[in-house]
Amino acid sequence: MVKINGECFDVAGKSLAECIAAMNYDPRLVAVERNGDIVPKSQYSEVILMDGDGVEIVSFVGGG
Repeated sequence: MVKINGECFDVAGKSLAECIAAMNYDPRLVAVERNGDIVPKSQYSEVILMDGDGVEIVSFVGGG
C-alpha cells in the first residue's frame, strides 16, 4: 500500500505518472513529494511506487 495525501491506495508497482493520471490530476499543475523528496516532473514516468511509500500531491489552483 502507498499512502497518498494521507490515504492508502493499492498502487505499488505502478509509476508515479500512472498514479497521477488515475487520480485525475493534471501532471502539468502538480508538485509531488515522495518519501520527503521532491520528484522532478521529468521523472514521473520513471519513479515506481513501492509498498510503504508516502506521497504528497499538491495541485496548483489559479484565482484572484
